[in-house]
Amino acid sequence: MAGKQVLPGSNPFMQQLILPGSNPSTQQLIKSDLLGSNPSTQQLILPGSDPSTQQLIKSDLPGSNPSTQQLIKSDRSMFMASDLPGSNPSTQQLVKSDRSMFMASDLPGSNPSTQQLIKSDRSMFMASDDNMMLKQIQATHNPDGRNINVRPILNLVEDILSRATLTVDSILPGIVHGQTQNVEDKAQQASAITLLDALSFIIDRISCEIAYKCLGGEDGHQTTLSLLNMLSNYSWDAKLVLTLAAFALHYGEFWLLAQIYSSNQLAKAMANLKQLPIIMEHSGPLKPKFDALNNLIRAMLDLTSCIVAFKEIPSAYVAHDVPALAAAANTIPTAVYWTMRGVIACAAQISSLTSMGHEYGTSTMEAWELSTLAHKINNIYEHLMKQLNICNQLIEEKRNSESYEALLHIFEMIHIDNMKILKALIYPRDDQPPLFDGFSKRRVNLDILRRKNVLLLISSLDISSDELSILEQIYNESRQGTRLDNLYEVVWIPIVDRTAQPWTDQRQKQFESLQSTMPWYTVHHPSLIDQVVIRFVKERWHFRNKPILVVLDPLGRVVSPNAIHMMWIWGSNAFPFTSLREEILWKEETWKLELLVNGIDQTVLNWIRDEKYIFVYGGDDIEWIRRFTATARSVAQSASIPLEMVYVGKSRNKEQVRKIITTITNEKLSHTWQDLMIWFFWTRLESMLFSKIQLGRIDDHDPMMQEIKKLLSYDKSGGWAVLSRGAAVVVNGHGTKVTPTLLEYDLWKENIATKGFDRSFKDHYDMLHGTEHPCSRFEFLSTAGTGRIPEGMKCPECLRAMEKYITFCCCHDENPSTAAFY
Repeated sequence: MAGKQVLPGSNPFMQQLILPGSNPSTQQLIKSDLLGSNPSTQQLILPGSDPSTQQLIKSDLPGSNPSTQQLIKSDRSMFMASDLPGSNPSTQQLVKSDRSMFMASDLPGSNPSTQQLIKSDRSMFMASDDNMMLKQIQATHNPDGRNINVRPILNLVEDILSRATLTVDSILPGIVHGQTQNVEDKAQQASAITLLDALSFIIDRISCEIAYKCLGGEDGHQTTLSLLNMLSNYSWDAKLVLTLAAFALHYGEFWLLAQIYSSNQLAKAMANLKQLPIIMEHSGPLKPKFDALNNLIRAMLDLTSCIVAFKEIPSAYVAHDVPALAAAANTIPTAVYWTMRGVIACAAQISSLTSMGHEYGTSTMEAWELSTLAHKINNIYEHLMKQLNICNQLIEEKRNSESYEALLHIFEMIHIDNMKILKALIYPRDDQPPLFDGFSKRRVNLDILRRKNVLLLISSLDISSDELSILEQIYNESRQGTRLDNLYEVVWIPIVDRTAQPWTDQRQKQFESLQSTMPWYTVHHPSLIDQVVIRFVKERWHFRNKPILVVLDPLGRVVSPNAIHMMWIWGSNAFPFTSLREEILWKEETWKLELLVNGIDQTVLNWIRDEKYIFVYGGDDIEWIRRFTATARSVAQSASIPLEMVYVGKSRNKEQVRKIITTITNEKLSHTWQDLMIWFFWTRLESMLFSKIQLGRIDDHDPMMQEIKKLLSYDKSGGWAVLSRGAAVVVNGHGTKVTPTLLEYDLWKENIATKGFDRSFKDHYDMLHGTEHPCSRFEFLSTAGTGRIPEGMKCPECLRAMEKYITFCCCHDENPSTAAFY
């Protein structure tokens, strides 16, 4: 070739080491080592170097010893003059990260004098300015504005290279096979074929150019610039994908023949022309080279896919002046250059194998060069991926914002049914049934909920078994009714923030366990719920950790943002769970014992029916319980009244309550409740408070609400007791007043004959209670959300405004989330 000096006896790939832009002395030094045995060449002395250096070169050049070969290897990165003024910072960083790889002075086997030569004359091998290289690359770029979607072609290229990239073991005789079973067919055939009709000529031309230049010993840099000039009218991503496509033709053909030549006569004849049988027979020594090829090809594919992803970024979401995108735009030309250099290096390896035989392939020099390129390309890829991740995060944030606004708009619209609302909340596409029917145990579509009242049970995976048990009981009772207008459907929507914690096998089992216990509809999998919906549920419906029950009418309108408190208090009788229905139900209620125990314990309801005196009491002080129950039985016996007692525990300290129940049962102090009954008792009381808060009636002059607040306050410290005769409540008091009233029975027993036991007990209790009041205290979780924590409250004892404190509390329960108000 004109203007090109070819070294006799050196292979084409080694000749790429004679780099353009280096000074003649450097080129001559490299040539002299490649010629090796020529005595006159061994005497070559670098002009301008001192005698000691000249002697050093003379002593190290003869015989091409390994140390001198490593010297040539050490400075392959000719365009990495990172220390020169004018080179851009991103390129300098990439260069600095690579430099440790090229320090031949650290290589074993090199003598000290050679190490000193490398250290003192490194600048001689880095004479090409990085900025100059970038200018050369930019000078080839002259796009004509054509916009090509290269993703379908890239998918084809990835498919070809993935199937062709084999390990040495897989091509040994007798076990030839491909990796087709592990490769996903990502090719978009229709789009790719349409594109290839217009681009097949340029791909063939690139393939021929690469093959010709590699076989002719063309310098890698010059070949890359030649290809860039050929593709000057294309965008950077198109240049790269077209070059990879051209390489895939050549590389794919090589491995296709390697895989089928033993079973196909035509392939066998073609393989013989390319010396493939001989290469395969000596495949063992080729392992380092093939491993290096595989690594470089994977690096090139990763970087190419990253560059194409930058091209696909919508400008509506990320402007060109965004720092991450601007930084990537500055790096992409260099990235394209080095990836194309990698393509040329890979093509040179395959061409040399088929043209020069397996002996050429056993050299470690070429494997080192491929590894060097892979290292550089991976560094560029990591740099670009950081910028791409930043851009993708910006895109995701803007898209989520748009989706959230669209979701808000859907709820503001008027609909003819509830389908659009349910699809927006659960799953918008029709490609799979998004619901699981807990009754039939099969997946179903959302249409099954069309024009029905739907209760959305929204919770995390930490919903308690107590809550599920009571809900299931209420749900099953609603299925037994005959009034069609009372029917509603329940759908469990599990809220799992995948950005906060990863989805594990343990969480999958936890989800499946919960789903299997629910008789109603459930979302098939938490991953179907979009992050935008999770944000909506938290911000608009104030979901935190506690379950909520959002009610939608047949048109998809939100009837109640949280009806779970109504469900706990009145069950299905609260249907259709509107605020109006809630007001009506409260007007129907009176302060009586049935309000506290209804639906919990039939035994207590039987006592009420029999008009017995009943003490409902709680606390966690076993000594007070012993004293209280003994005194109460003594008074009842003395007054000749039928008295029953039931222990209802506390809202917290479950383990302590269990121990107390065991003691009460063993000592036969009174009747007790089981864990579920105790939980439901306190949950209903808390729900009553929350219901009043939601209705804005927390401080109304409502005697019934004052009594409920007293009970919740008593639960926070000490013992307490409610005395009733049948359903009529006589006293609701703290243990510090109820017990003294019983102990002072002798002081008021004379009044029983005229006033009766009820009135006499209450009058004495009121006299003691009037002297002092126990402290009242209410606790709300700080995560309860807007609308669940009142701005202020009045004390149920003295009706003064209560002070607000911040409290940190741990009661060591196994499920602390059940211990606080809703």
